[in-house]
Formats: sequence, C-alpha cells, structure tokens
Amino acid sequence: MSLETVVEDIRDEARARAEEIRREADERAEEIVEEARSDREDILEDAEREVEQQIEQEREQKLSSAKLEAKQERLEARRDVLQEVRDRVEDRLATLEDERRETLTRELLDAAMAEFDEGATVRVYGRPDDEALLTSIVEEYDGAEYAGEYDCLGGVVVEGVDSRLRVNNTFDSVIEEVWEDNLKDVSTQLFEQ
Repeated sequence: MSLETVVEDIRDEARARAEEIRREADERAEEIVEEARSDREDILEDAEREVEQQIEQEREQKLSSAKLEAKQERLEARRDVLQEVRDRVEDRLATLEDERRETLTRELLDAAMAEFDEGATVRVYGRPDDEALLTSIVEEYDGAEYAGEYDCLGGVVVEGVDSRLRVNNTFDSVIEEVWEDNLKDVSTQLFEQ
C-alpha cells in the first residue's frame, strides 16, 4: 500500500465519518424541529384555552354586571313608585276635608289622652292650619290646652305638663307605622309579576 492509498483511505473514512455525523446532525435537527413544532402546538393550544377562559370569564362578569345593574334599576324604579304612592297618600291626608279631618283628629286625640292618667294636665300641639279645629276640640277635655304648632300633616302631639310622657298621634306617625307594617303587601300588589 502506498502512502497515497493510505491517505485516500483515511480521507474516505473521514468523509464517511463526516457524512455519518452530518446525517446524525440532520436527524437530531429534525427531532428538535419536531419537538419545537409539538411544543408550539401545545403552547398554542394552552394559549387558546387561556384566551377562551379569559373571554368566558369576562363575558360572565359583564353579564353579571349587567344583571346587577338591571336589578338595581328595577329596585330604584320600584322605590320611586312606592315613594310616589306614599306622597299621594300624604297629599290626600294633608288636604282632607274639614269633617273628615275633624273626625280623625278627635280619634287621634282620644287615643293620645287614653295614655295619660285621669286628671293629668296636658298640652296639645298640631298642624298650624288646624289651630282653630284643635282649639275647639281641646276645650272638650279637662286639663288639656292647645299649646301651639307642630310640623305635621295633621293629628296631634300630646305632652304631659311635667313632660314625662309625649304621645305622637300625628297623621305622619300613623302613615309611618302603617307604611312599615304594610310595605311588603303594597309592593306585592303593585309589582306582582
């Protein structure tokens, strides 16, 4: 074997070895590319899932927010209607005709006087427009005197001279009590669905 043959054999071996290394590198590169593609697909799927979850969460939040806003608007509208009903009741009481006003005022004064001991001295207060009515009614009670104005729709506030007892039998206090006791029923009747 000549030197040239040995050199040629070494070159052939080196070429074969280089070709084998290149082939292994190409195979490894292809594996890496496949893994990258697979990873990319997994990453894309994960990202799509996250985006879909975020979209669904935001949709649910907006839907909940819209439902809450609608509920609040319905409640506010109901409160407005209930307030309007109450205002109308107050207006009707404030403008009661003389005979009906006198009857109700007498009943409220009788109920208030029943809270005091017999023979007690009391002061009676009422609506400024009812002064003449109250003065004439109070004269019928021993120990009672008309004492002045009280800001109300009508009725009476009766106070013992010793100020230990005060009875508020105004139209306002009656409305408040009846309103609180019957608000649910009124609301149900107005807003039955």
